[in-house]
Amino acid sequence: MNTGLFGGTFNPLHNGHIETIKYVADQFELKQVFFIPCSIPPHKDQKNLASAEYRFEMVKKSLKDIPNPYQFYASDIELNRTGPSYTIDTVREFKKNLSQKDSCFLILGSDAFFEIQTWKDFKEIFGEICVIIMLRNQEFEEEGLIEKVKSFLKKNISNDYRLDNANNIFVNTDKKNIFIANVPKINISSTMIRKNIKTGQSIKILTPHVVEKLIHEKGLYL
Repeated sequence: MNTGLFGGTFNPLHNGHIETIKYVADQFELKQVFFIPCSIPPHKDQKNLASAEYRFEMVKKSLKDIPNPYQFYASDIELNRTGPSYTIDTVREFKKNLSQKDSCFLILGSDAFFEIQTWKDFKEIFGEICVIIMLRNQEFEEEGLIEKVKSFLKKNISNDYRLDNANNIFVNTDKKNIFIANVPKINISSTMIRKNIKTGQSIKILTPHVVEKLIHEKGLYL
């Protein structure tokens, strides 16, 4: 079974998150994807951050409405640990609970990937799990971007990655493969949603209905 791990603050979860992961699930035949809200994001400003419990509730309720064939689940694995949420700890904990026959993928946006050298034990992540880097359509077609990924890997992770151009895969005999996923650009962001709330604008088409409802009920992001 192919399993995807997709972490983030989800402050709040929005339709862009969900639609993008649908594309990734289709491309890589992921049978299940776990959305993992972080409890205490070590690299994010805590200002205007909804509680981990509310953010998890948004994710959990939203994913219940995702129709087949997508099997999307909310995971509270990082909420159940104390202290900052570190990806390496989450990956290792998930792997303990998966069958050895299962293939596991860590799904990252391009922004997260290019700052991964600031993460705890970041090099060890690439020895533990295959990584999928999501590049938006225009990024995917941008001249030199794949070379930028290659240069970043060489400088920060390992000099031994080799690019399989035909399949957009970086391979390494000592580490897990890194895949490049072409995903659509969806002009929605959590920042945009929080700004709309502060200015009294609608967020109806930007978030799942259950997210919009919880935000208004709890008075979040005002």
